[in-house]
Amino acid sequence: MPAPQPARIVRRRRRLRGEPPAPTVPASRASRPRRVIDLRNATKVFDLGAVSVRALRGVTLEIDRGDFVAIMGSSGSGKTTLMNILGCLDVPTAGDYLIDGVDVRTMDEDDLSDLRNRKIGFVFQAFNLVPRTSALANVELPLAYAGLRRDERRRRAAAALTAVGMRDRAHHTPAELSGGQQQRAAIARALVTNPTLILADEPTGNLDSRSGAEVLAIFERLHAEGRTIVIITHEPEIAAHARRVVRIADGLIVGDEEQVPRRLQEAAV
Repeated sequence: MPAPQPARIVRRRRRLRGEPPAPTVPASRASRPRRVIDLRNATKVFDLGAVSVRALRGVTLEIDRGDFVAIMGSSGSGKTTLMNILGCLDVPTAGDYLIDGVDVRTMDEDDLSDLRNRKIGFVFQAFNLVPRTSALANVELPLAYAGLRRDERRRRAAAALTAVGMRDRAHHTPAELSGGQQQRAAIARALVTNPTLILADEPTGNLDSRSGAEVLAIFERLHAEGRTIVIITHEPEIAAHARRVVRIADGLIVGDEEQVPRRLQEAAV
């Protein structure tokens, strides 16, 4: 009988073949709904040599599947640090963080990278599209990292672009797209892996008001379809589209309120 292979090697081979990861919970529990974000008493300390900066001071945050949350804070409030931890781009100095039931404390950088690719769709203010590469190829990138075959990548990328109204611009490069079109391509890229969480950092910051409204309408539709969305913003006008607003200041959550999203307010008029 061949010797058993290390679990890490098995995970990598499954990813390269495009197979789903092995379940991390017993089958009897797999169908139970999970909390998407479960952050408990998280602190983050940056050591700057002579001084240490406490960017987060014991943050606890829970976000359920299908929620639409805006995280608001001014510059220096800790919201960017919080976003990096929620997106598994950084880890807390102390405290617990589970995303979709997975404890990130046990993961090395390779596993964290795989987790980000599978469970989190990122949308950034600066779009972060690859220049001189078509919108379709940009949307395919997360699937290429996951090891999917080219025909499957193309099919899923084309479907994601169609979902954000970009089907007729699929073969255009970022330089040939408007700011709003580039951000829609970025949203398609975030959607293409069918992630557990869509994490958007100031997604309308580089857009005019009309393009920004179109992008927010896409987020509202995705939320209506059951997607879990977290938007990082400092603008009340953007936060008004969310179902819940979390406010952070001086590394602490100072407010957490549910609200009626703007689209529902306008529909009731």
